[in-house]
Amino acid sequence: MQEAQPRSSDAPSREVMTWANLGDASRALAEQVVASGYLPDIVLAIARGGLLPGGAVAYALGVKNSCAMNVEFYTDVDQRLEVPLILPPAPELIDLGDSKMLIVDDVADTGRTLEVVQAFCANKVAEARTAVLYEKPQSVVKCDYIWRRTDGWIDFPWSAEGPVAGGGGAVA
Repeated sequence: MQEAQPRSSDAPSREVMTWANLGDASRALAEQVVASGYLPDIVLAIARGGLLPGGAVAYALGVKNSCAMNVEFYTDVDQRLEVPLILPPAPELIDLGDSKMLIVDDVADTGRTLEVVQAFCANKVAEARTAVLYEKPQSVVKCDYIWRRTDGWIDFPWSAEGPVAGGGGAVA
């Protein structure tokens, strides 16, 4: 794992992730998981930011059983709802009592989204661990697998620009 380094001298509080970084980071997370001896049966990606890293980590681990869970928390740059909300449809974690799960997201900022997802999965799987591209110092969840730590804002390639149609601005 590496400490994040700002990419631009004129914006020292921002971390810029590229598409190439996504591939490298996802592979590095998968390598950390394997090195720890943890072999998940299922990968749960937290939508929307965790969809791409979740899929990439699942591929790198050779895990075909994957699902997504949509949690709304951020509404704009550094603006959040009061509490994270699980949006329907929530995955039905039926018959997974003996399974090991890896929960993947793009960033553990406050950690409250991961906290909600961990609570949702509690007692539905044998064990759940977390993997993120970035973890911030203030996160209430200390993730099991981390690509980088940073205290800056992160510009992800999939959310650096606003949507071409529909609502809202860019939210990383």
